[in-house]
Amino acid sequence: MRKVLAALAFLTLGLAQELVVLTHSSFSLDKALIARFQEETGIRLRFLKGGDAGETLNKAILSKGAPIADVLYGFDNTFLSRALEADILLPYVSPEIRNLRSELLLDPSFRAIPVDYGFVSLNYDRAYFRGKALPQRPEDLARPEYARLLVVENPATSSPGLAFLMATVARFGEDGYLDFWARLRDGGVRVAKGWSEAYYTHFTLHGGDRPLVVSYTTSPAAEVYYSEGKYKEPPSGNLFPELAFFQVEFVGILKGTKNLEAARRFVDWLLSRPVQENIPTEMWVYPARRDARLPEVFRFTPPPAGAVRLDPARMAANRERWIEEWTRVVLQGQDPEAVRAGRR
Repeated sequence: MRKVLAALAFLTLGLAQELVVLTHSSFSLDKALIARFQEETGIRLRFLKGGDAGETLNKAILSKGAPIADVLYGFDNTFLSRALEADILLPYVSPEIRNLRSELLLDPSFRAIPVDYGFVSLNYDRAYFRGKALPQRPEDLARPEYARLLVVENPATSSPGLAFLMATVARFGEDGYLDFWARLRDGGVRVAKGWSEAYYTHFTLHGGDRPLVVSYTTSPAAEVYYSEGKYKEPPSGNLFPELAFFQVEFVGILKGTKNLEAARRFVDWLLSRPVQENIPTEMWVYPARRDARLPEVFRFTPPPAGAVRLDPARMAANRERWIEEWTRVVLQGQDPEAVRAGRR
């Protein structure tokens, strides 16, 4: 009967047979949920992974006018203004928006609809630091004995990398953040292209040689969840809640889609309670819905008090300059004072 109804829905509503969703590489949802959506709607989903969040957004912008997908998921508040200024998204006021946390509604034009939120944070490997001193304050990270233990993501291509850069701007100020990064550079900090490379290649917990990594506050809970009983307590921990960065991820319908009605139904489904309650143990972020329940394993990762929440207008006005300045200092080895002089 369900298949018959799905076929009827397809015929009567004129829905697309296939809907292409462009996502970042960390996108994941339960396959049974996806199968149920396809069966009930007659819409077949194809997920196109575009790399890290920044890379994925760039692909959506570069294909403006001839979009490679119908829906874009995973751009965050650090890249929000870039997505809106590029004018690649259609407005959509989903009926599910009334169920979302109001503090996540950062786009009054409703072209970017919040799906989840989380906190980018510094993780450390507990086993590595057993018997060794941890850095006591964020400034200590720039000391050579800690800088050479740290791996970060490139903020030009990685949303957690950009979030961490912005957290350092908030911590050290416009005049001080480049000096902090120059000390990290001189001390031997490693820069990875994206989160997956940083966490699964370079972090000591997964066989790398860096026991400090920029990741998420929920990563320690994820380690317990996937350990199949090996860990009763997280093998990693979070450092410096004052450097944790509040991150919101969005979905938007791409201009030029020929499957508008199907795209709207997908967005509604993404915001539905069953999907929202699946998100925490699939992508390790918090659901945007107020009434979504959290899994028990999230008791290991309470939201950090005092996390950095930058004003969207400030991020929009300075994001490209911060990335450029960071690139000149960290990747090109330029002197921070010379870079600051270039602002005048």
